Amino acid sequence: MTGNHQTLALLLFSAFVAVTLGITTWVSRDRHGSAEEFYAGGRLFSPMENGFAIAGDYMSAASFLGISGLIALFGYDGLLYSVGFLVAWLVVLFLVAELVRNCGRFTLADVVAARMSERPVRIAAGTSSVTVSVLYLVAQMVGAGSLVALLLGNTGEAAQAWAVIGVGALMVIYVSLGGMRATTWIQIVKAVLLLGGTVALTVLVLVRFHGDFDRLLLTAAERSGHGAAFLAPGLKYGVDWTSRFDFMSLALALVLGTAGLPHILSRFYTVPTARAARRSVVWSIGLIGGFYLMTIVLGFGAAAIVGPETVRASSAAGNTAVPLLALDLGGGADSTGGTVLFAIVAAIAFATILAVVAGITLASSASVAHDLYASLRRTHAKPRSEVAVARIAAVGIGVVAIALGLLARDLNVAFLVGLAFAVAASANLPVLLYSLFWRGFTTRGAVWAVYGGLVPALVLVVLSPVVSGSPESLFPGVDFQYFPLQNPGLVSIPLGFLAGWLGTVTSAEIADEAKHAETEVRSLTGAGAV
Repeated sequence: MTGNHQTLALLLFSAFVAVTLGITTWVSRDRHGSAEEFYAGGRLFSPMENGFAIAGDYMSAASFLGISGLIALFGYDGLLYSVGFLVAWLVVLFLVAELVRNCGRFTLADVVAARMSERPVRIAAGTSSVTVSVLYLVAQMVGAGSLVALLLGNTGEAAQAWAVIGVGALMVIYVSLGGMRATTWIQIVKAVLLLGGTVALTVLVLVRFHGDFDRLLLTAAERSGHGAAFLAPGLKYGVDWTSRFDFMSLALALVLGTAGLPHILSRFYTVPTARAARRSVVWSIGLIGGFYLMTIVLGFGAAAIVGPETVRASSAAGNTAVPLLALDLGGGADSTGGTVLFAIVAAIAFATILAVVAGITLASSASVAHDLYASLRRTHAKPRSEVAVARIAAVGIGVVAIALGLLARDLNVAFLVGLAFAVAASANLPVLLYSLFWRGFTTRGAVWAVYGGLVPALVLVVLSPVVSGSPESLFPGVDFQYFPLQNPGLVSIPLGFLAGWLGTVTSAEIADEAKHAETEVRSLTGAGAV
């Protein structure tokens, strides 16, 4: 990569970092240190602002870099991620958004603990939320490493390591200083930048093919080396029955996982009412829907214009397809247009990573402080001390995410997010749905639902080809692969629901009908909501 690329991209990225640090500093001067301010931004955001922030939270490095890369490498099968991420929002809109806003205060555990014994439920839900958040963070860290390696023309481990450490340090600063208000404004700025950049690239790809989408697809198929098979199901997930089950597992995880993601659920608490939460989701569906449709054009555009072999040579997992596409669309590696477009896309991608990691870190540090710390203390923690714990937790979570990001740097970021979705769907969704809709649900059922989904999901990932047994694994030199699927969702999601049911029917506790009635009225009407 030429010096011009590096200099311009670093200048643009530095400008974004400067602006976002400015926002964080400005917001931190204005805050008054309360838990509501730190966790929920004072609940002052409008539906449109929160809709853009949700879109910013959701359109991660996995979406921008990973999905386009998978489409460029595997064609039709890469589309499954786009479809799964988008359809998931219907589950959020119809089942979760308004009810969660009415029942909770800051975290997922607030919803569940409303009618259960608080301590065991909060510990379980908090543990699960932190686990999901760390898995999601690892994907963003891997994206950061790939991007910086491409930007600096240095694929060495040191360059990627410093990129991951830098992103981790910045996310800790954003969260610990600015809390939810700063994080939300960073998300909004990033969403506008990302959508603008994606629209520009999509238009340039379509102009290159004179608006003929058929010609784009046919050219992509020709350059792929797979011919018509590139445009049909089965290139990645149709080889044998194992890959077909893997596809079903992935689809289930993507569609159900969003409703269990802590950093998405926490966004519903930043608006003043449940109606505003519902309108936020409607705004976000429009923005996210348009974005995922454009990732399809970018993925096939990368296959047609750059070529899968070039993409694979730069990043085996396909994470650099979009920056390489921008370079080509601008006129090539040595052209001014290519330099400018590449630099803009690289800066936007980095901005995407920074914004998303800030949101996830805030949600996970909130779970540590508001659920785990407050539950494990014998006396109730004061709001100010709880916020101080959240800031310390942000540092600890950042360190863990950096370490795991360095370990998993060769995996596709969209694939890594698929794992996080599977754990969220297995551990968080069953307990959330049972708490909202099952009158007889008990404390034991809630705890069993969380651990009954979380533990199998993590164990199956450890025993899967992701960790050992193949050249693409985290540890290719060893083999303790006993579970054939890469995504555990097909097994672990039903186990989460089953464990919740089993825990409830074997419990001696009698469900509190009055509390359920109160929760039901509150969830549906908003009466008594915080």
